[in-house]
Amino acid sequence: MMTIGLILIYLGIKKEYEPTLLVPMGLGAILVNFPNSGLVTQTGSEVKGALNVLFEFGIETELFPLLIFIGIGAMIDFGPLLQNPFMFLFGAAAQFGIFFTIILAVLFGFDLEAAASIGIIGAADGPTSILVAIALAPELLGPITVAAYSYMALVPIIQPFAIKLVTTEAERKIRMPYKASQVSRMTLILFPIIVTIVAGFIAPASLPLVGFLMFGNLLRECGVLNRLSQTAQNELVNLVSILLGLTISVKMTAEQFLNIQTLMIIAFGLVAFIMDTIGGVLFAKLLNVFRKEKINPMIGAAGISAFPMSARVVQKMATEADPQNFILNYSIGANVSGQIASVIAGGLILAYFAG
Repeated sequence: MMTIGLILIYLGIKKEYEPTLLVPMGLGAILVNFPNSGLVTQTGSEVKGALNVLFEFGIETELFPLLIFIGIGAMIDFGPLLQNPFMFLFGAAAQFGIFFTIILAVLFGFDLEAAASIGIIGAADGPTSILVAIALAPELLGPITVAAYSYMALVPIIQPFAIKLVTTEAERKIRMPYKASQVSRMTLILFPIIVTIVAGFIAPASLPLVGFLMFGNLLRECGVLNRLSQTAQNELVNLVSILLGLTISVKMTAEQFLNIQTLMIIAFGLVAFIMDTIGGVLFAKLLNVFRKEKINPMIGAAGISAFPMSARVVQKMATEADPQNFILNYSIGANVSGQIASVIAGGLILAYFAG
């Protein structure tokens, strides 16, 4: 486990793979595997370790992941999505890998709660994965978190492979004319409020996720709370990320992590990411059967929640196929819709499988 911790630190620093989480998690994995360190509660001891106290306070209560959602919401500009509301469909379609992986995990012997926690890795949203895992399968939190953040960092490697599996070069060359349209400030303010209300009616269990995300976005868009918005984007996210990464390491002890189950979870996480991408692309290709003005099917792949990496990957591949092909505005719209779809998917899974 100490070696795994060093690998996570290396990936975070040298490769810059999600360093805000992998570096603290890596060092945490080293710390919790020293016997009698005092950082974790020892067998038979009544004194709680410092990391156990933080775990109970921030992870078991789901506080840390939800606070991060405020910062994420404050970072997101929903303007490109509101310019092209049609992109909402791709955010929904690109969650296919979650449910495909849940079924696959059940077939391989996991119970429904564990399978649901593994499938949510496909949300491409670290805080959502943590929140669902702690509610349904807390014993799997370590490997699920490592898989979720590692694959989020590997989106520029995973997605091009998956996209090329189901598209032709001609399809990747499809151009989509950009139609500039202005989104009013009132629309930007009303959007997070309306999404919160709609989510409350459709999936009440998603409200902690959606509500905190949209609260952060309201801070950004209302125009009178810029100081709070900047604090949410910077100080809040940075502080909670430090605590979250270290605290999750409580579940990264050797006896909990080093087993065949962990390898299966990491493998299923990769399947979830690939099937999310393929599901979004195939949905776009299905729509093209009925449309006169064709959609570049790679837009469907941008519907995952890994923002803005997925949108950039799609634009890069479009440019490689045709140097004059610019679909970034559409891919960002789909990518932003994936943020909303992933938290709603997490809420639906909690509503269906929890308790």
